[in-house]
Amino acid sequence: MAELERDPRPQPPPEPEPGECCGQGCIPCVYDLYEQALGEYGEALAAWRTRHPDAPA
Repeated sequence: MAELERDPRPQPPPEPEPGECCGQGCIPCVYDLYEQALGEYGEALAAWRTRHPDAPA
């Protein structure tokens, strides 16, 4: 368990709150940034699972 404390499981990014998007087509929009963060989270989680194959799901 100490190993998991040193290398904790990545956490998903928080979803944008209602109203964070102004609806004016900003580039990047908060939803674009969220999608990017989700992709990075997925990559980090896959790498973490490779390092910790026996960790609980």
